[in-house]
Amino acid sequence: MQTSDFGRKHIGIGAGSAFLAVALGAFGAHALRSQIPADRIETYVTAAHYHLIHSVAIVCVGLIAGTSSDSKFLTWSGRLFLGGILLFSGSLYLLAVTGARDLGAITPLGGVCFLAGWLLLAIWALRPIPPTET
Repeated sequence: MQTSDFGRKHIGIGAGSAFLAVALGAFGAHALRSQIPADRIETYVTAAHYHLIHSVAIVCVGLIAGTSSDSKFLTWSGRLFLGGILLFSGSLYLLAVTGARDLGAITPLGGVCFLAGWLLLAIWALRPIPPTET
């Protein structure tokens, strides 16, 4: 089985994002722990956790693309996972580091992106298989 360009791109984006999630998580655990209050460290850990989970989800979308013809459901699922990382995890990282509570207004938009990404992946998986994919 050969992975499509779409699949390879998503695997690369997801792997790069996972690298960043691990690096940011380690930075938070080692460099920030003594610099910011415990409640904000907890927020930072949540950001890193969701960042890593959804980076792996992007890799999975890329791997799935290698077994299927490219689909708008897969395309949008990957995009929404990435958007969720930027909005949800990004806003939580910034909130934890800066203490700027106004950033919390952006976080739910990222959560909606995550939910929509998972929903589209589920729709892709549960839809009838088109004859061209058999």
